[in-house]
Amino acid sequence: MIWIDFESRSECDLKRHGVYNYAADPSTRVLCMAWALDDGEVEIWAPGQKFPKAVADAVAKGDTIYAHNAAFERLIWSYVLGPDHNAPVPTLEQYYCTAAQARANCGPGSLEDVGRFAGAAMKKDHKGTALVRKCCLPPFKHTPQDLQDLFAYCAQDVRAMRAVSQAMRPLSAQELADYHVNERINDRGVLVDVDLAKAAQNYAAQELAAIEAEVVEVTGGAITSVRSPKMREWVWERVGPEARKLMTTDEGKQSIDKSVRAALLILAEENPDEVPHAPATVIQAADDIFSSSVAKFVRFAQIADEEDQRVRGAFVFAGGSATGRAASYGIQLHNLSRKTAKDPEAVRHAMCRGHQITPEFGVRVTDVLKGMLRPAIVAATGHVFVNYDWNAIEARVLPWLSEKGEATLDVFRRGEDMYVATAKTMFRVDEVSPDQRQQAKVAILACGFGGGVGALAAMGRAYGLVFSEPEAKRIVDLWRRANPWAQNMWRRTEEAYRGAMRNPGKGFTANRVTYMFDKQHLWYALPSARLLCYPHARFEADGEITYAKAAWKPAADAKEWPRAKLWYGIAVENITQATAHDVLRHSLRVMDAEDIAVLAHVHDEVLVECSESDAQRVSQRMQEIMCAAPEWAEGLPLAVAGSVATRYS
Repeated sequence: MIWIDFESRSECDLKRHGVYNYAADPSTRVLCMAWALDDGEVEIWAPGQKFPKAVADAVAKGDTIYAHNAAFERLIWSYVLGPDHNAPVPTLEQYYCTAAQARANCGPGSLEDVGRFAGAAMKKDHKGTALVRKCCLPPFKHTPQDLQDLFAYCAQDVRAMRAVSQAMRPLSAQELADYHVNERINDRGVLVDVDLAKAAQNYAAQELAAIEAEVVEVTGGAITSVRSPKMREWVWERVGPEARKLMTTDEGKQSIDKSVRAALLILAEENPDEVPHAPATVIQAADDIFSSSVAKFVRFAQIADEEDQRVRGAFVFAGGSATGRAASYGIQLHNLSRKTAKDPEAVRHAMCRGHQITPEFGVRVTDVLKGMLRPAIVAATGHVFVNYDWNAIEARVLPWLSEKGEATLDVFRRGEDMYVATAKTMFRVDEVSPDQRQQAKVAILACGFGGGVGALAAMGRAYGLVFSEPEAKRIVDLWRRANPWAQNMWRRTEEAYRGAMRNPGKGFTANRVTYMFDKQHLWYALPSARLLCYPHARFEADGEITYAKAAWKPAADAKEWPRAKLWYGIAVENITQATAHDVLRHSLRVMDAEDIAVLAHVHDEVLVECSESDAQRVSQRMQEIMCAAPEWAEGLPLAVAGSVATRYS
């Protein structure tokens, strides 16, 4: 094995334009490569020196190349090191990403953080920021000594990466293969309508006004701008004690910065009593201001390739620390609004000509722009998108995992409307009214992972339903009585992970999932055999189980990583979403093997580009692949719906 890390310089702004554009930019140069074979000493190669024969020989033999965020090293090697220094270029399949390894082990992906998280003896050198600024960023004002210090910093990164990687469970062969599938998808990229993206930026002021008008309405005029310090105080007064803990810095001050907002929005989903609807709306508005649809259009234009206008590198393998689901980077495909303009071509025509956005296109500018985010992704000339997503996959996986939900699964197998069937059982009627169907739908979405009155009320608001507390309690009780397998599943899940915590080294199986505690991490094996864990799990004095939450970054001087409470609702949600993601991974592997060109995947959705003439064949084959349950998921009924179009919708 080869361990490597590059330091490079370029006139191209890496953060602004992304790693693909950075690597391809003519000004990009390699400053040094730190490398080591196996457990050997770390050495430095720099331009002007002969390329190390040991590295060239190892590459030629097909040895595995370990790098942290390996896409950077892979692209720099392909675009710069190979052409400029005659170094043999490895194949994609030779790369092993230690950042992906960290995320697959439910840890943070950055080298700076994962050393602290994993407790490795060797950790990232924090002194490199100033050296990178001097040596790697314009105007490149550095001394010869600065370069030597940068080389030493690069070597230390290799030592840290190796130590961290060796301290963790390695990626399985299947995980590594899935990582390579993800990188091939990243390399294809999605084609962006850059002219539309640039036109959308002209509407920024209108969108800002719309968002802040919503804040004024929600707060009754108490807050006129989310940029105001009053916003933080207003939120503080309306959230619960756990939310206030998230908002409190180590210095005892109140904060609502980006990481705090993200944590509060997660908490709002998990426990609406802690972050009720109104403050959650204001927090989301603050995020919208700084990451609005206009900001997304700006990002589209910034990272699209200048030659072919494709955006590459959008997906982070195993980016979801609790489930291993992919995350999205750059253009953030995972959080594009699902609302799409009814006539995107007409809206595009108006926007690109600077016409006023009229009510025929949407009530608010912000809604119109959100409705054009997906259509800004287009198929190449002569090609189309074939787009399929699974129908209610989590609602299918959940009863399948329970092994007691056959009656629910039979509804799916018969192709019946699950919301109608559930309403009939809940309300004990033969004919279901529209209101009853909607109530059953909200109950299914809110209650499956152990949600109660608060979760139902929050979900109801999302669907335009307002429940009184007695009404909400009645519907929750009706849903639970109609689905006894769910409560049984919650109980068995909790018994299994608590039993594992009390008996280190012994496996406890429930609901097709096996838990085991190794005195450090609470591991669980999914039906696919993929492993995940709750890192650094422990019993607290009150009997609750807590674990280190990778998504919650601690302060620089914190003595312990932030911790979250494990309860059966979170555990059931995690295994359900992780299993659904394994179904996606399986389908992506099959499509990859058959050269079906997947461009994107968004949780339960797969986007493929093909020639117009091949659309019917590809569409049929995608349905067959996505509806065929993997061997480990025998009995799981799957169904998909999709479309063929020239724009993403």
